[in-house]
This record gives sequence, structure tokens and C-alpha cells, in this order.
Amino acid sequence: MNTTHRFGLALGFVLLAAIASLVAAPDLPDQFVTNWDAGGEPDGTMSTAIGLWLLPAMTAGLVGLFALLPRIDPLRENITAFRPYYDWFVVVFAAYMTLLHVGMVAFNLGYEFDFTLLVLAGMIPLFYYVGVVLEQAKRNWFIGIRTPWTLSSDEVWDRTNALGATLFKWSALVALVGLVGGYVSGQIGLAFAAMFVPLLVTAFVPVAYSYYLYRDLESGDPSAV
Repeated sequence: MNTTHRFGLALGFVLLAAIASLVAAPDLPDQFVTNWDAGGEPDGTMSTAIGLWLLPAMTAGLVGLFALLPRIDPLRENITAFRPYYDWFVVVFAAYMTLLHVGMVAFNLGYEFDFTLLVLAGMIPLFYYVGVVLEQAKRNWFIGIRTPWTLSSDEVWDRTNALGATLFKWSALVALVGLVGGYVSGQIGLAFAAMFVPLLVTAFVPVAYSYYLYRDLESGDPSAV
């Protein structure tokens, strides 16, 4: 399977979302629920005519953007080195967006379930696969943990993204435990905390690490971590 096939698969998920909209449209109310609070209660709607096509259109646009980025990156030869992993991320992302859209359609058709748990459950494999991509990513301008220090040094890039990969994978596993615990106990807040607290750590630690690593390498400190 090559890049064309993988992006075709991603677009297949977009098509699946569009088909779900077409099939469900006659049975939907005028207002389409699109937002839920932390407790899983609906707290926002929009016109069904817009709600049915917003996520499919957004996903199609992002898939197109993902297809463009490797072509315009000045370091595109580095992206070629991990291109299959990047392509599969696009597929996983499109699958996640389709899951959200089909879930919204089902909810608006009257099926009763906690949409918040569906969102969190879908995020777990997405974030885990982000870790897989970071593990493979070579220095470029669009994909990976990009700071002034990682973009200035291959070693800082490799070590920072390796750390980020580990943190994203562990965040996904912690989120999975929190999701199961929150579902069993009925405490959705636990699932939210298990998802977003590790992600906050994952977002900030690699940035700080890249700065200190670059500084130590530039100073020639043999004790650089």
C-alpha cells in the first residue's frame, strides 16, 4: 500500500461520514446537537443543514492539507523517511473525525449514550498513534515537536521527539485506565482528568526539555541529558 492508497482510505472515511449524513437527514430534527458539557449533557445546537456537513467538510479539508504539507516542506526529503507513519496518522485522524460525526448523527437520531465517553475513547488511539509518529519523525517544519531548538539540531529533534513519543503513549494508556474507571464508577470527571492532565504534561515537558538539551549541547556540557 502506497501513499495514494493510504490517503484514499482516509477519504473513504470522509465518504462514510457523508453517507451517514445522507441516510440520516430525513429523520433528523431541525436542530442538531453538536456540544456536550463535561457531564455528557447537550449544551449546544446548530442548524441540522450545517451540522450534517460541518465535520465531513472539515475532515476533507484537513486531509487535503495533510496531503499538501509534505510537498511544501523545505525538508520534505526527511518526511519521505517516515512517510508511511505520517500517512497512517492521517487515516487514524480521519477515522476519529468520522467516529465523532457518526456518533453525533446517532445521538440526534435519538440513540441514548454518553457522547463525552465516545469522544474520550476515540482520542486514546489517536494520541497513542501520535506517539508512534513522533518516534519515527525526522526533522521538518510541520510534523513533530517543533521548537526553535529542535529545528536547529538533529540531535535535539531526535531526543525531544523520542521523549514526546513516550509521553504521548503513556498519556494514552493513563487515559484508557481513567476512561474505564470513570465509566465503571460513573465519574466522568475522572476520565477527563486522566485524559487532560497527562496531556498538559506532555505538551509542556518536551518544549522545556528541548531548550535545556540544546543549551547544554551548545555549551559542550558532557552531562547533557
